[in-house]
Amino acid sequence: MKNFLYVALLALALQGCAGSGAKNTAAGITPEKLVGSQWLLEDLGGAGVLDRVQATLAFPQPGQVAGNASCNRFSGPIIDNGGVLKVGPLASTRMGCAPAVNAQETRYLAALEGVERIATEGVYLLVYTKAATKPLRYTRIK
Repeated sequence: MKNFLYVALLALALQGCAGSGAKNTAAGITPEKLVGSQWLLEDLGGAGVLDRVQATLAFPQPGQVAGNASCNRFSGPIIDNGGVLKVGPLASTRMGCAPAVNAQETRYLAALEGVERIATEGVYLLVYTKAATKPLRYTRIK
């Protein structure tokens, strides 16, 4: 009985270690390492994205982000203060959009202005924000 208890406790401890490792597979990355890259939004914090509407994120030069918010173009600063990121304020064009596209664009820009950290996981760029419980997920365009 005593051996069974030890084996059970060991199994639970190992299961806890395996679970915590799986949750932390995303590797943090600095915006400077992303300069010159462009990314296509595939998931807006667990909400998905509209079909045939491309929201993008680019890092054209150090300290700057830009892209397509769904309908309008945007750009603005990104500051890395020792691992704490701040994006914005963002400037954007003001073209008219369909209501659903406009709603997605509003959520997307709000999420970007609440960026906390950026990570990569396999082929994906993950952007963690204050506005969403799940990260924004992107695939690389360039």
